Amino acid sequence: MQTTSPDPRTAHRPPASAAPRLSLEDLARLDCRALADLYAVGSVPASLAALDGSPAGRMLAVRALDRGPVARLLRSIAGSRHFVWAGKSFEAASPTSGHGVNRVRAPGILGLQKLFPFETRFGASALDGAPTVVLDYDLADNPPYIRRVHDEVREVSPGLFLGPAMWKAQGSPRHTVLWFALDTARP
Repeated sequence: MQTTSPDPRTAHRPPASAAPRLSLEDLARLDCRALADLYAVGSVPASLAALDGSPAGRMLAVRALDRGPVARLLRSIAGSRHFVWAGKSFEAASPTSGHGVNRVRAPGILGLQKLFPFETRFGASALDGAPTVVLDYDLADNPPYIRRVHDEVREVSPGLFLGPAMWKAQGSPRHTVLWFALDTARP
C-alpha cells in the first residue's frame, strides 16, 4: 500500500545545507543511536533528481553490533573498497518518482553487478512518520526475501544521504537492521 506524505518542499525541517559538511567517514564513526538522531533531523530534497547517478555507498552500523571490537571490525570491512556493497544507482522519472538498483561487487567472479531494483518516491518514514525518500523493493523482479527490505533516506549534509535498512516482518512492524549512507558528491 502506498501512502501519501506531505510535500517535502514544505516539510518543517532545516535544510541539510544549514549543517557543516559531513563525510561517509564521519558517519561511520557513529553508533546506531547517533545515526538515528541525525536521521531524525535530516531533510528531503525538492526533487528525487538530487539522488541521480551512482553515489558512493557505505554500510555504517549494524543493529546490536555497533559498539566495541566487532563494530570496529565491521566498520573496517565496510569501508574497504572490496566490500560487497558499492552503493545504489538512481534515476528520477519525475521530481517525485524514479527507480534505482544496488551495485554489488563480486571481485574475481562477476565483477560489479547491478542487483535488486527498487522504485523511489516520497513518503512517510516507517521510523517517525516524517517525510523521507522511500526505496521500495516490493517488485516482481526481486526474490521474496529482497521484497521484504524497506530502505529510506534523508539528506543529513549537502549531498550526503543517510538511511535505515529495515526488514518487513509479517504481522509486525519494520525492524531496523542496519544504517547506510550515500554520498552524491563521490561516485
